[in-house]
Amino acid sequence: MQEINHLPKVLLQTPSVELVKSWYVQSFVDLMDFLNDDFSEDDIERFTDTLYTIKQRHDKTVETMAQGVIELKSAQNKFIIDPKMQYFLDRFYMNRIGIRLLMTNHIALFGKHPPSSGKFIGVFEPNCRIKKVLEDAVAGASDLCARTYFDSPMVKINEHGVREGEDEVIAAYVPSHLHFMLFELLKNAMRATVEKHEAKDEIPDINIDIVKGNEDLTIRISDLGGGICRNKIKDLFTYHYSTAPEPDQLEGIAPLAGYGYGLPLSKLYAKYFGGDIHISSLEGLGSDTFVYLKALSQDAQEVIPMYNSLVAKEYEEIDQETVRSSQREWSCDSFYDGQIRSYSKPFLRSSGKKNGNGGVNRGK
Repeated sequence: MQEINHLPKVLLQTPSVELVKSWYVQSFVDLMDFLNDDFSEDDIERFTDTLYTIKQRHDKTVETMAQGVIELKSAQNKFIIDPKMQYFLDRFYMNRIGIRLLMTNHIALFGKHPPSSGKFIGVFEPNCRIKKVLEDAVAGASDLCARTYFDSPMVKINEHGVREGEDEVIAAYVPSHLHFMLFELLKNAMRATVEKHEAKDEIPDINIDIVKGNEDLTIRISDLGGGICRNKIKDLFTYHYSTAPEPDQLEGIAPLAGYGYGLPLSKLYAKYFGGDIHISSLEGLGSDTFVYLKALSQDAQEVIPMYNSLVAKEYEEIDQETVRSSQREWSCDSFYDGQIRSYSKPFLRSSGKKNGNGGVNRGK
């Protein structure tokens, strides 16, 4: 609620963003009603019902916030997502992922309709079958591709690193998060493949490898969709950037591509538990997309943004050329690993606190 006020005033004044703000204010008021409760059994039931109402209220937050940006875009002759807006949207949507996970997990555990299967703990599946989630995503993406292009590529899945005593790769994860990522990535791969080879008799297969190592669980999606030039890869994770034309609205049917939110949101879902998504491309041939997850649940730390006065100051200073100043603004060290743009590793300045041996901690 505090951070949203750092958006440009012209964006804050759009009807859609004002609506999103009003939702957060109302949800905060609803939760404050429980501040001094001792939480009897009746209070827990009432609290769970309130969470369910809040969750429904915010179901369309992503689309509504995106509509606010579109409203601003339509009012301006030239519009780009500048670093400040990209920075805000990453943090805003990551916060939303964390909040909804807490709400959904509580509702699953204490709600009136617990999961039908005993294999879940709330929304977590301790032995999530990665291939099964992938097959579901393939089915959904293939159906959508066939609706759009009247054809879809075949998908071949291979598993590697299956542990002794197991018949497939499993991991503790939230299946809904994994499905979202894989569905979005497969939509892109299928669209590119069909468009690249639509004049040919056969469409090449998409190959997927699931590999479980000691630290990483990696899913590689390899397509022959023509790839993308190297200097545009960084733009793929920018909101409202898409290589597909903006689609027409079809009632009840999700568009195959065109809004530019699938990849940046998928990257956030991967990063939420310490993972990531990388894309490698051979322009003219195809692309390899790597989804990195933590192989061990104890390594999968929640990554959420923190808001404080330093972050508020950062919004004032950030501009087109600014490299982010070093300060701790996310909850997990793994978030900073491998960052080369938008975020930097935190460190203690030379005037920092002394360590136990009388020396100065100068960071990593």
